[in-house]
Amino acid sequence: MTLRIAEIFGPTIQGEGALIGEPTVFVRAGGCDYRCLWCDSLHAVESRHRHEWRPMSAAAVWAEVRRLSGGQPLTVSLSGGNPAIQDFAPLIALGRGQGYRFACETQGSVAQPWFEDLSMLVLSPKPPSSGQVVDWDAFDRCVQAGEGAGQRVLKIVIFDQRDLDWARAVAARHPQLPLYLQPGNPETDPALPVDPQALADRLLWLVENTVGRGWLKPRILPQLHVLIWGNRRGV
Repeated sequence: MTLRIAEIFGPTIQGEGALIGEPTVFVRAGGCDYRCLWCDSLHAVESRHRHEWRPMSAAAVWAEVRRLSGGQPLTVSLSGGNPAIQDFAPLIALGRGQGYRFACETQGSVAQPWFEDLSMLVLSPKPPSSGQVVDWDAFDRCVQAGEGAGQRVLKIVIFDQRDLDWARAVAARHPQLPLYLQPGNPETDPALPVDPQALADRLLWLVENTVGRGWLKPRILPQLHVLIWGNRRGV
């Protein structure tokens, strides 16, 4: 069995969500069952990039993770694309046996038995601005599949008021899950510079419309990697 891998890189820091700032090696899977309007990793999503993806065994992926990390156990983030459309169980087993922790971020469209072997399952349903429609039965199966994980969290990207209202409804649907919100970055072209002030303004708007209006459940975070590295591909 082989995995379709778009890229493996790090160690760097996790740029968003519950593990923000954590030293991490990223394993980005190739392939996705969504086509979000504001996707910032199309090189790992669209089939026209398939020739860039590497077919790799779990052992080969693990060898690269160990090389990059110098054999020092850290967090390995499975991202994409949607990593849940592939079987990462053998890789997780190899890494956990040597003290590495595994996190996975997925939109919650495909449930996998290996979710229970994760240190953290990040469920990131896509809001209306994405142009996608969430299958809530499939999402609930993902929540259930991750019951044995070290932690399960919700992470939602917010672009506008409609997204924010939608996130409130999602939080009410799954009150048991910690909730992380972050403002979206509408500029995804790696050739274009990021406007730090615009990012700060969107973050302030999000704070004012959550904490400022008495909604105290979510933790509000920036996209730290965008602030530091901009739209550079692979970060």
